[in-house]
Amino acid sequence: MPHQLPPEGDWRSWVIMGGRGAGKTRAGAEWVRSMVEGANPMDCGEARRVALVGETFDQVRDVMIFGESGILRCSPPDRRPMWKATERKLIWPNGAEAQVFSAYDPEGLRGPQFDAAWVDELAKWKKAGETWDMLQFALRLGERPRVCVTTTPKNVKVLKDLLASPSTVQTHAKTEANRANLAGSFLEEVRSRYAGTRLGRQELDGVLLSDAEGALWTVSMLDSTRTDYVPNLDRIVVALDPAVTAGSDADACGIVVVGAQMEGSPEDWRAFVLADRTVKGLGPAGWAQAAIDAMDEFGAERLVAEINQGGDLVEEVVRQVDPLVPFRAVRASRGKIARSEPVAALYEQGRVVHVTGLDALEEQMCQMTTRGFEGKGSPDRVDALVWALHELVVGPATAYRRPRVRVL
Repeated sequence: MPHQLPPEGDWRSWVIMGGRGAGKTRAGAEWVRSMVEGANPMDCGEARRVALVGETFDQVRDVMIFGESGILRCSPPDRRPMWKATERKLIWPNGAEAQVFSAYDPEGLRGPQFDAAWVDELAKWKKAGETWDMLQFALRLGERPRVCVTTTPKNVKVLKDLLASPSTVQTHAKTEANRANLAGSFLEEVRSRYAGTRLGRQELDGVLLSDAEGALWTVSMLDSTRTDYVPNLDRIVVALDPAVTAGSDADACGIVVVGAQMEGSPEDWRAFVLADRTVKGLGPAGWAQAAIDAMDEFGAERLVAEINQGGDLVEEVVRQVDPLVPFRAVRASRGKIARSEPVAALYEQGRVVHVTGLDALEEQMCQMTTRGFEGKGSPDRVDALVWALHELVVGPATAYRRPRVRVL
């Protein structure tokens, strides 16, 4: 297809951006073949030393090399390279080699040199900037070393900088461009669920999204909060934004786990968003059990639940699962944006940290604007997050600042 063909011209980086299943992996594999193979099986191609870089070694092996659209599946028998697992290398009959690298180890690219590289899912790498920089120093062989980047777009600095470079060209395709090779039920399901949402535009249409105008949280703000290290926490709570209906068309039930370090005054406390255990399609007993399971998993001391819609029924349902659960009911007296703004301020102050893997929650957060929620449905995950941070940080800080009345 057109988006799978290398553009004409003297470019250094070719970025193939597309939705899930748009054929990016096949394009990358065929491009590597076009670089290393000559007219005949034993003839040399334009490239002799290729770097294959993915998020992990396993992903390079399982997707880029052995995958359904990987290099080995695309190669005819007389040109198929040999995989040497001990050396993490592919070796072609004409002597060309491809070496595997993980984005978790940027320093692994210090030393080797290449005349071509295939980079897969650059936008999701945790150490994308460092790894990309090391790869540029390694691309120093041949007359014009080149790199092919296959990725689903995400609003991250390394991808935006790459696309802005004058030596970069790009092609683009939606998931449906490759519908002939995809299950019809898959396309029907994902379109019904995600059409019209920011997540759908990114994952299905392959569109690089910028922050929504007036967003309370931005991608760059959330990128700066992430960590894989969680210290000992003084308090942990689970917040629940219950769904009042069940079934596939019902809103999700937001369940978010947050902990806090509480050293010094409340203005010094730091919060850690530990998990998003949101569920969808379950009845009251199902979401109550999911919330209790989250408490048990993280050793939470309290379950905080909004009762605006469910009223006393929410606590009754939860206590049917665990009669002794420490439960705090909260009722919204202000709108979602008014409740969210002091929580967003905590992020601006650098007082909230996210563990990795909270993509769905962060997607909703970036759609919360000063005008309201611009996503599809209800921001159930964000509602639960906001209640948790009000319980742990905002509420105690407000009480601490409240002037004390002296009785004479």
